[in-house]
Amino acid sequence: MTRPPGPPTKASINGRFATQALSGVQRFAVEITRALQARGGYELITPPGGRAEWPQAREAGRRQGQAWEQLELPRAAAGSVLLNLGNTAPLLRRRQLIVIHDAGVFSTPEAYSKAFRSWYKLMQGWLARTGVPIVTVSEFSRREILTHLPAKAGQVAVMPEGADHMNRIDAAREILVRQNLAPNGYVLCVGTLAAHKNLIALSALAKALAARNVPLVMVGGLGGAAFQGADARRLPQPARYIGRVSDAELKALYQAASCFVFPSRYEGFGLPAGEAMACGCPVVAADISALRETCGDAAEFCNPAAPDDIAAKVLALLDDLAQQENLRRRGADRAAQLTWTAAADRLHSIVEQNFTEQKLERA
Repeated sequence: MTRPPGPPTKASINGRFATQALSGVQRFAVEITRALQARGGYELITPPGGRAEWPQAREAGRRQGQAWEQLELPRAAAGSVLLNLGNTAPLLRRRQLIVIHDAGVFSTPEAYSKAFRSWYKLMQGWLARTGVPIVTVSEFSRREILTHLPAKAGQVAVMPEGADHMNRIDAAREILVRQNLAPNGYVLCVGTLAAHKNLIALSALAKALAARNVPLVMVGGLGGAAFQGADARRLPQPARYIGRVSDAELKALYQAASCFVFPSRYEGFGLPAGEAMACGCPVVAADISALRETCGDAAEFCNPAAPDDIAAKVLALLDDLAQQENLRRRGADRAAQLTWTAAADRLHSIVEQNFTEQKLERA
């Protein structure tokens, strides 16, 4: 006799990201959570304070950070499938799924502190070994995970990211006036001092742009506690450093830049390239597998290990208005394919595939 299907599985989202500073991984978690909750059936559980930004969330426990995630979240999510969107998850939890964005702690260990590397290797290795389903954001990252973690091929699935969050933001063009930046009069870079972001490779470009009186504008924080050796020696000079900006200011900077340069030598997906394309900004990206996947034919590619090649590709683009317009058009077409709704639909289908005895359904 065939057993009738059970009721829809209850699904919970690990909301640790709700109390963290916004970076690429947290952006992913924010946008995927919004898209999953829009389709219904997903509850967000956060540490204390999470409801400040997520009023519909359920706060649980008293702790924060790893202690909350390991000790209090499992009890709060009892009876549900737990989705962990930001590289970490409870060790002693069976019905869960984890999104691991890349294998950077293995492939670029110099970018991270020893404590951070050790914890990630222990935790992710344990989760892979115990059969927790893993999702990642590019075929490149899937290959990396299968190389460095004891996961089986069928255990690791791929989903895309989105870039259409930029469409709902109103650009704050006041930043251009405040920073004395002329439209189409500067080159933009978004990144941190983490070693794999490779900002020092822009030194030749910075000097070449200065000779043309064109600013290289650098946006972003200085790394954070997880990153190893985040210091000014990794900064190209001369350049205009304006630090962290709001989403609205970032959109204005993307829209008004002559081009966006992304020299990173290691990415899982490369969200800033997607954001730039969504804002109509021509992209010059490092020729690495993940960025090839993200950008397709909508970017110029450069050798991240060759500062002179990076400079040459950017300068050639600045001198070619027709190619700038071509990349804007191709970038818009590519960005239109990168939606958070499509990404959430893919993740939902992966959850269904892995927990088929009680499939998730739309509310």
